[in-house]
Amino acid sequence: MAGGGGGGAAPPPKQEELQPHPVRDQLSSIAYCITSPPPWPEAILLGFQHYLVMLGTTVLIPASLVPQMGGGNEEKAKMIQTLLFVAGVNTLFQTLFGTRLPAVIGGSYTYVPTTISIILAGRYSDIVNPQEKFENIMRGIQGALIVASTLQIVVGFSGLWRNVARFLSPLSAVPLVALSGFGLYEFGFPVLTKCLEIGLPQIILLLIFSQYIPHIVHGGRHVFYRFAVIFSVVIVWIYAHLLTVGGAYKNTGPKTQISCRTDRAGIIGAAPWIRVPYPFQWGAPSFDAGEAFAMMAASFVALVESTGTFIAVSRYASATPLPPSILSRGIGWQGVGILFSGIFGTGNGSSVSGENAGLLALTRVGSRRVVQISAGFMIFFSILGKFGAVFASIPPPIIAALYCLFFAYVGSAGLSLLQFCNLNSFRIKFILGFSVFMGLSIPQYFNEYTAVNGYGPVHTGARWFNDMINVPFSSEAFVAGLLAMLLDVTLHRKDNTTRKDRGMHWWDRFRSFKTDTRILLLGVLTEAREVEVIFGPEENQAIIDSSCP
Repeated sequence: MAGGGGGGAAPPPKQEELQPHPVRDQLSSIAYCITSPPPWPEAILLGFQHYLVMLGTTVLIPASLVPQMGGGNEEKAKMIQTLLFVAGVNTLFQTLFGTRLPAVIGGSYTYVPTTISIILAGRYSDIVNPQEKFENIMRGIQGALIVASTLQIVVGFSGLWRNVARFLSPLSAVPLVALSGFGLYEFGFPVLTKCLEIGLPQIILLLIFSQYIPHIVHGGRHVFYRFAVIFSVVIVWIYAHLLTVGGAYKNTGPKTQISCRTDRAGIIGAAPWIRVPYPFQWGAPSFDAGEAFAMMAASFVALVESTGTFIAVSRYASATPLPPSILSRGIGWQGVGILFSGIFGTGNGSSVSGENAGLLALTRVGSRRVVQISAGFMIFFSILGKFGAVFASIPPPIIAALYCLFFAYVGSAGLSLLQFCNLNSFRIKFILGFSVFMGLSIPQYFNEYTAVNGYGPVHTGARWFNDMINVPFSSEAFVAGLLAMLLDVTLHRKDNTTRKDRGMHWWDRFRSFKTDTRILLLGVLTEAREVEVIFGPEENQAIIDSSCP
């Protein structure tokens, strides 16, 4: 008799236990989808939470650019107010007329290298007066943004990006969406460690409130993960303020004080009580052809990155895959947002906020109304400068701790698209592995070269030409997404097996109104009318299901 002690052999697994996890076009655990808003009190708190999350980029970009432009705290406060105001307007337009997804449109780090090139332009070096220098540089940035906005407006509204997006399969979308989140790793833990005693408690508390307490508490556990940002930020912010007033940073260096103290942002004192940003507030924009072309290159990179983030937003809002026509229309309205950035003078272009896309996953609330409420908070606090400045004074390591979680969620949205692909195919393995590896390796080379030498690998006498090459290849999402689509399109055979391996058969049915299985099978006009109300009359060609599964 074989075996010896213990009980008998384990029973054989049931047949259903051996089956792989089912493929999901829509996430089933989302509490509130695009058209199913939560109760008003909860929606207002969730909207305020989205406002808090987008403040990070809104504050960090002006904080790094304004001193180089010759401005002081007053100019920094005005620039933050303007960026916040335009972000609120652009978010409303995107949710009302663009993709109509719960996507926040805010500032973008993609435009920063090109903006710095404009700041370092030789024609501003002879200006002695800091105020005059700041305004002249801002006018140059405005002119470049106004011209660059035409790229996304034309590509989006003409339907050109719709034709490009039709070649996008779940296979090529994986590297694009994944590195739209994972590629921003430099803004996470490296920034958090600039003040470890604040950043580390923030990320620990965020994980406790969002991941661990909901597993311990049975009743009302959704409150903890849904409002984990507010709970953790308030606790750590008070803790950081106590360290500040207690003199913990009294004898530290200037970099530590800027990163850790809650009173060193210089925004609260410089911000006016009430101020409404208005067009051309810095003066008439100036135009330079080279700077305009460089900014257009940055705009194209932001377009590609936003495509990946839009896909992540639709995933976490529990919508079906985004039809190319809707995506193209959203890019067109994003171009309008860049035009507003140039007209109002934000000093930075616009793109979809990755951190707010990650917040959708954390809260499991993909309601459009919540994001529209957050846009209202952006506009409100941009006008009431003092109140907005209070929230804008949150130390950067706290924001970086939030990024660690939110950018990870965006990246995992890309990985979730692997469920549509055949991972046993060597062709699929090659395209995925090679595009992701090169998407990390090429930007690493460009960024490392720039950090060591002070300029990029492409270094000619024309700074604008340098930016047109260096900026795109410094973006992980751009390189990986472009390479994955190129390989996917050029290496596939036109047979059903390869098409199925790429996952195209899962997305095809959502790309056209005529082929949508929900309309063909149900044959009811009420569903088509509901979709038309949600996404506008263009959807006689393509629709998207925004209802919770």
